[in-house]
Amino acid sequence: MVVQSVPTFSLWQARKFNITIFTSQRSSQFISFSLKDMKEILQQHTSYNLWAHQRMFETMRQLSTDQVHFVIPSSFSSIYKTVLHLLDAESIWWQRLKLVEHIESPGKTFNGSFTELESKLIQQSKEWDEWVHNANELQLSHVFAYQNTRKEQFKQSVNEVLLHLVNHSTYHRGQLVTMLHQLGIERIMATDFNVFARSAKR
Repeated sequence: MVVQSVPTFSLWQARKFNITIFTSQRSSQFISFSLKDMKEILQQHTSYNLWAHQRMFETMRQLSTDQVHFVIPSSFSSIYKTVLHLLDAESIWWQRLKLVEHIESPGKTFNGSFTELESKLIQQSKEWDEWVHNANELQLSHVFAYQNTRKEQFKQSVNEVLLHLVNHSTYHRGQLVTMLHQLGIERIMATDFNVFARSAKR
């Protein structure tokens, strides 16, 4: 079976159903993806996520308590609340993956310092990274059921959730960069994936 230009069809699904995906309608070249390839890409992405968080905190440690709580128009109204949202997302998805019956959102109860918040987010990101590195290919392609925050039921593969999680973090780190600029911080460490990839090859 051959499928051309199907943007919503994942490469992992293509492999599962023995589908060849052409890179364009005029090209006979195709992408051949294996479960091993999938794991290598997910390992790279979760390691990148951890690295990028750590780089952001190297910049944000220079902020005062007033600055991390300073109200700035954004998806979340301060740097503190934005980082807390990142922790919420990584923690909630972690609990879903582990099939925790009653999901707890850290943001509902956490009121610690920004340093404590950093520690919690970095620890959660490390757990994701370690889990992916230790997981086998079947675990990464496993489809599991979960409820979203509106109690709606869904089923999704682990690899799709991991890619969502990393992209979600990248989106909000971009907001943090803008907020830092608005606070007058000019020198911000680059967190581009390309910078990570080059540094990993050294």
